[in-house]
Amino acid sequence: MSARILKTLPIQLDHAGAWLAPLGLRLFLAWEFFESGLEKWNGTNWFAEIQSAFPFPFNHVPAHWNWELSMWAELVCAIALLIGLGTRLSALVLIIVTVVATAAVHWPADWSSLSELAQGYAITNKGHGNFKLPLIYLVALLPLVLQGAGKLSVDAVLMTGLRRR
Repeated sequence: MSARILKTLPIQLDHAGAWLAPLGLRLFLAWEFFESGLEKWNGTNWFAEIQSAFPFPFNHVPAHWNWELSMWAELVCAIALLIGLGTRLSALVLIIVTVVATAAVHWPADWSSLSELAQGYAITNKGHGNFKLPLIYLVALLPLVLQGAGKLSVDAVLMTGLRRR
C-alpha cells in the first residue's frame, strides 16, 4: 500500500499544484501590492524627491502622474490577481512597477564591486540599497506571466467558456 501511495503521490501533487500553486502566489502578491497601493492612496506623494532616479520613460513623466500610475497599478492589478482576471497582464504591469521602484528606490546608488552590490540584497533601510524584497516579488510574478492564474481563477473560467464555444 505504501508503495502505491509513493507512486501516485507526485501525480496527486501535480494535480493539486495546478489549482493551489498559482493561487498561493496570487494571494501573496495581491496582499503585498494592494497594501503598497493603499499606502500611496493614504500617503503623501514623495516621488518628486526621487524623480531623477526613475528610469526612462518614467523620468519624463510628472511626479504626480507617476504616483497615480503606480498607486492605481498596485490597487487594480492586486485585485485582478486576487480573483485571477487578466493575470498575465496584471503580473506584467506589476513587474514594470517593481523594476521602476527598484531602479529609483531600492538599487544601491554607488557600488564598485559585486560584494558591495550584494550588501543591497537585504531588507533594511540602512543604506547599500534594499532590493531583496523587490527581487522576491519579481520572482513570484514571473510564473504568473509565463503560466497564468491557474485553474482556480476567473481566467480559467473564461477560457473554459471560450473553448466550449
